[in-house]
Amino acid sequence: MRTPRPPAVVTAAVLTALTACGGVHGTPGGSGVRDPYFPKAGNGGYDVTHYDLDLAYDPARHRLAGTATVTARATEDLSAFDLDLKGLDVGAVTVDGRAARFNRAGQELTVRPPDDLDDGDTFRVAVRYSGAPETITDPDGSEEGWLRTDDGALALGQPVGSMAWFPGNHHPSDKATYTLTVTVPEGLRAVSNGEPTGERTARGRTTVTWRTTEPMASYLATVAVGDWRVTRSRARDGLPVYTAVDPAQAAASEAVLKRIPEVVAWAEDLFGPYPFSSVGAIVDRPTDVGYALETQTRPVFPGAPDTVLLVHELAHQWYGDSVTPRTWRDMWLNEGFATYAEWLWQEDHGGDTAQETFDALYAGRYFAGTAANEAVWAFPPADPPDAAHLTAAPVYQRGAMVLHKIRQRAGDAAFRALLRGWAAEHRHGTADTGDFTAYVEKRLPDEDLTDVWEDWLRGDGRPDRP
Repeated sequence: MRTPRPPAVVTAAVLTALTACGGVHGTPGGSGVRDPYFPKAGNGGYDVTHYDLDLAYDPARHRLAGTATVTARATEDLSAFDLDLKGLDVGAVTVDGRAARFNRAGQELTVRPPDDLDDGDTFRVAVRYSGAPETITDPDGSEEGWLRTDDGALALGQPVGSMAWFPGNHHPSDKATYTLTVTVPEGLRAVSNGEPTGERTARGRTTVTWRTTEPMASYLATVAVGDWRVTRSRARDGLPVYTAVDPAQAAASEAVLKRIPEVVAWAEDLFGPYPFSSVGAIVDRPTDVGYALETQTRPVFPGAPDTVLLVHELAHQWYGDSVTPRTWRDMWLNEGFATYAEWLWQEDHGGDTAQETFDALYAGRYFAGTAANEAVWAFPPADPPDAAHLTAAPVYQRGAMVLHKIRQRAGDAAFRALLRGWAAEHRHGTADTGDFTAYVEKRLPDEDLTDVWEDWLRGDGRPDRP
């Protein structure tokens, strides 16, 4: 199931100017990569290849202490570079083992290494930090970052919450591998992405290490601390399945979580080989988190999911987690694909066909209320008006309708080939809307897709014809 790691994506270069020391040949890396919705997210001048996070969390005191060791490659000559970190107190910073000067300004931690870094240099920056991690309220009103729960905590990062619990290059365009070690009070457990590689209990504390060997965007990283009921099993092809369930949700979750291997096998038939080395789920209490999220290899659910929601979040493992949006404007490439996966599952399992679902949406009878049906046409899926609308209905439902229009033109066999080919071509990488439209046009050279792009993907309002 594993594939070699491709070259990491290079983030944007110098975007701001800071005053460098006299005589240096480098320039400071940029603070932010000019994302259309989160311009300060991410940083220029380097590409992260690996995060090694060593964390200790005390729920009773709500205190997090950590050391983040970030391995990166300079993509230009650097006299300084930035990391994103919101809140928390920084005690010390080293670059390649030597003390480095640093300063804070908002979410920016600016590091000045003892010696300039040359373009192409690999370096390691270690940040020791501590404090009370923050919960962040997103523009759409949802909460992310470090969420306190009745028995521990849950860290979620979409779109920018990961900077509340570790310093990094927090933009989806820069993916990396992870090693995450978490120490919690004995009796609690820490669950994360990837696979567990070791656990020990001593002096009243339990430490567990998780490793993610395929590239992951930081917004997909998670830590779940609590009184989990952990189950380990394997799918028929040997794929490890790890689930962590709050005991209060165990009975209600059991039947649907047993379907994870079935859903993965169905998705592999449509989308191609599963892109990661394990799969699973984290099921917390609905009072602890208000939404599901496709955290890599281990989606998070607010209480026991139904099968359709499970399908949606597992489809994201291909579309969103493996093929990651290059900017947040490309969010429909996550949600449109995962929503269309729901339609395909229902079509294959005795429910409405995708055409029937499409028709109901177009006719305004899909949702129970008039306002909800009209909201589908509020803006083009490829161009949300602002950050508050990144998770609104057009991104999901109208994004899925774009895919259905392509299916109508391509035919079922060619459309299945498109789904598999898109996932394969950008496996473990990033892509944007322009990449997708060019990909489809190349593979359907005899089709004129102008109306699909102009009316359904980028057009305002409901198209005149379904």
